[in-house]
Amino acid sequence: MSFNNTFVNACLKKDIDHVPVWYMRQAGRYQPEYREIRKKYSLLEICHIPELCAEVTTLPVQQLGVDAAILFSDIMVPLGPMGVKYDIIEKRGPVLETPYRTADDINSLRALEPEQDLPYVIETIKILARELKVPLIGFTGAPFTLASYMVEGGPSRNYIRTKQLMYSHPDVWNNLMDKLGQMVVTYLYAQVEAGAKAVQIFDSWVGALSPADYMKYVYPTMKKIFEQLKDLQAPKIYFGVGSGELLTYWSDLDTDVIGLDWRVSIPEGRNRIGERYAVQGNLDPTLLLAPWPVLEARAKEIINEGLQKPGFVFNLGHGIFPEVPGDMLKRLTDFVHEYSASVIKNK
Repeated sequence: MSFNNTFVNACLKKDIDHVPVWYMRQAGRYQPEYREIRKKYSLLEICHIPELCAEVTTLPVQQLGVDAAILFSDIMVPLGPMGVKYDIIEKRGPVLETPYRTADDINSLRALEPEQDLPYVIETIKILARELKVPLIGFTGAPFTLASYMVEGGPSRNYIRTKQLMYSHPDVWNNLMDKLGQMVVTYLYAQVEAGAKAVQIFDSWVGALSPADYMKYVYPTMKKIFEQLKDLQAPKIYFGVGSGELLTYWSDLDTDVIGLDWRVSIPEGRNRIGERYAVQGNLDPTLLLAPWPVLEARAKEIINEGLQKPGFVFNLGHGIFPEVPGDMLKRLTDFVHEYSASVIKNK
């Protein structure tokens, strides 16, 4: 079987013969095989065992026929070696032993050295780079999203402590952004060097910010990150949930792909970010629980919108829910491939 590079080609706005598709959280609790593995190992334990982690990463590629794999890991993984003590609680998410809210807390963070600190991640990527016939996507959390967990001590609905730190102690906040920003750059370079063919920066909770606050407290760090990633030999994707009002401000970031959630249509998303980027998205993941005719109609609409201009990757607007039937994902993947191929052929 030859290597399928359709995903990378779409990210770079090159010609493709079908729309590539992958799904956020495509390895996870909706899979019976994954649930069986989780009976023996925690999420973090899986991440520490390269052969097992590679198996979990590969499973959806084999089952669904997607055009890319995404490394099975968690955005908190690189924070552990920096000094952050946390656990990942089932159905809740990351929970810290002690929140980070003072200058001393932030100063205690040390710089990440991926090869020394995360050898199991690097080895997993090397295994996958040898074995996969589709590109592997490496990833990291973005500074704001990581900071929100660190400052709140876990998941939050309103990010009160995070915003309080931003507003009350901007020097402390900026120090935290700088440290996390440097981690992102170092970590992504290490992932690509190990064999990742693309990277995604997840700014999952940045939609909690107003445009003015984003521009003041987050944008300078994101601008610097993408400038420092300019020589990275892999397409870069930036994605945030509920980020529609921020898209206009992303229009000069030195990335390749902007991920859209379902709240903004693909034409409107392109209108806000401009012509330079490929786009990725943007099916509402809840539609995976809808009757097939409903899901098919929406997928067809998204594909038609995506193919209006070069550079489109089909994905969800957020991650797969555990309740989603695996056969529905397989059916959707086949449909995206077959329908988009017919549209492209008849252009």
